[in-house]
Amino acid sequence: MDIGEIVSDSIKYPTSNWGKVLILGVIMIASFLIVPVFLLIGYLFRIIKATLAGLDELPEFDEVGEMFIDGLKVFVVGIVYSIPVIIISLIITAITGSSTSATLSLNPAMIWGLVLVYIVYIIVAVIVGLIEVIAIANMAYYDGELGAAFSFSEILDRIAKIGWGKYIITYIVIAIVAFIGFLIGLLTLFILVGFILLPLVIAPFIYMFGARAIALLFTESIDEVPESPTEPVEQVE
Repeated sequence: MDIGEIVSDSIKYPTSNWGKVLILGVIMIASFLIVPVFLLIGYLFRIIKATLAGLDELPEFDEVGEMFIDGLKVFVVGIVYSIPVIIISLIITAITGSSTSATLSLNPAMIWGLVLVYIVYIIVAVIVGLIEVIAIANMAYYDGELGAAFSFSEILDRIAKIGWGKYIITYIVIAIVAFIGFLIGLLTLFILVGFILLPLVIAPFIYMFGARAIALLFTESIDEVPESPTEPVEQVE
């Protein structure tokens, strides 16, 4: 699929069942209770699994325990992948915390060193983010097998099959569409109905769109059943 087809399909995807969009919206609203956060993440993960299984309908909100566990797994993957970014953040904090503004202004080398660290931070954060997305999709492909999210050689190979250029461009397009969606949602806050539309309809719609788009993009890397820690997902009820 080209980028236009991926985006078009993903935008239409949530409209197949507005009731499920609303259910996800309710879960999002209840996320301040912590537990629903993992259900939210788990459902988005289920969308990826369903898409990779060749299904075009929104998955059900059944087997809540399994959905919670899936959400927890995705959360763990996110924490592990964020470690390099956290380490660089701590370095930046240590540098800025041990130096006053006056010291920095009198030490050009320290300033350039800090700038370099910030540049490295941004580059690492972007690269890690790109790899993490495919890692989560790869875990979905293997039906939630946690180890599949850390099979780095396979993950990089999948990105290579998609094409780094196409992947980055598609990722940017997805981000722009999501930003426009959230911007529209924020604009609706100027009217009373916006306080209902944004968390109950617009936000869950965008999350569903993003999960579907990433899954469709990931299918570009599937050309055979790879050797793996477990069998890839075949069907999602």
